[in-house]
Amino acid sequence: MKIFVYGGAGQISSSVISKLLDLGHEVYAGTRKPETGKKLPGLTWVFADATQPTKGIEVLEKVESAFFISPPGYTDQYSVLNPWFEKAKTSSLKKVVLMSAMGVDFAPPEAPFRKLEISLENSGVPYTILRPNWFMQNFQTYWLSGILKDKKISFPAGNAKTSFIHTDDISSSVVSALLNDQFNGKGITLTGKEALTHEEVAEKISKHTGLKVSYADISPETFKAGLLQAGVPEDYASFMVFIAGALKEGHSSPILNTVREITGKDPISFDEYAEQNKKVWLN
Repeated sequence: MKIFVYGGAGQISSSVISKLLDLGHEVYAGTRKPETGKKLPGLTWVFADATQPTKGIEVLEKVESAFFISPPGYTDQYSVLNPWFEKAKTSSLKKVVLMSAMGVDFAPPEAPFRKLEISLENSGVPYTILRPNWFMQNFQTYWLSGILKDKKISFPAGNAKTSFIHTDDISSSVVSALLNDQFNGKGITLTGKEALTHEEVAEKISKHTGLKVSYADISPETFKAGLLQAGVPEDYASFMVFIAGALKEGHSSPILNTVREITGKDPISFDEYAEQNKKVWLN
């Protein structure tokens, strides 16, 4: 099968590409710099850029299915991806899989991410929407500098639990949704196998690294200030504060069996993740 993957250089999409190639599919991967893409048999890099949302969409005429993910840092996901969905309508695609986020289905219809979902739902193209919870990998990306510098996870979560999910479970679910029609027309929330507080996360990272990592329950204002200082755009920083607030209210705590239903495998536990990645925190 020929499949297009948007955001090909990102963590989730690169894993999706790798899994599809291993299964013998031909992949067209969208990225801002196709000339720098890794050369692999069956893989063709093509131009796709969030700042130029109508450029490169003709690649959809060459493929049977496509996966879309909104690039981080953009709060108007509708403007970024809807031109691709409009093209999908006229390209006789057999399937579009969209990754949004847990809780988007409860957002008002005018919220950009929900507006994007609705556009896909009404497009007439067979689709699956996957809505993962917060990633385990955030602790080695977004929150890494705080762990390395201060041995602290600073986040405004209170003592709310979150069923963090491993990005490999997300990419496996994407591949399964792309290749199986039984998930067509569904919006599926993806979670990990356990719900943890950020304090429990700090304890697990401490256990696997031998470090003494603690959790600091900071205010939303302090959280936003830190994001802005790190160069996050104002609108995206406000968006992060909003979704962190939803987490603190308990909206990220449910544990679902969806990863097993889609992939046939149990989700990776946080202990497994922390053991696999402990070197990241020992730099």
